[in-house]
Amino acid sequence: MPKKITQKIDQLSANDAEIILERLPERIRSAMIARANEIDYPIEATIEMAIASFLDTEALIFIDCQPGRGQ
Repeated sequence: MPKKITQKIDQLSANDAEIILERLPERIRSAMIARANEIDYPIEATIEMAIASFLDTEALIFIDCQPGRGQ
């Protein structure tokens, strides 16, 4: 029987984003949701962009992120 190959995707799921949002202070949660609506992006993409750009000023998303670069 062939082995099943799975690939880990370097991005947040909608479920992951909801978990993160639930744990943020209300003003931060509201700002993240407002920003996602403003740029017409899913909330998970908006959270991912915020985290990636904090760790790497040249990154847009996790797959581009090289923590410490651009500091």
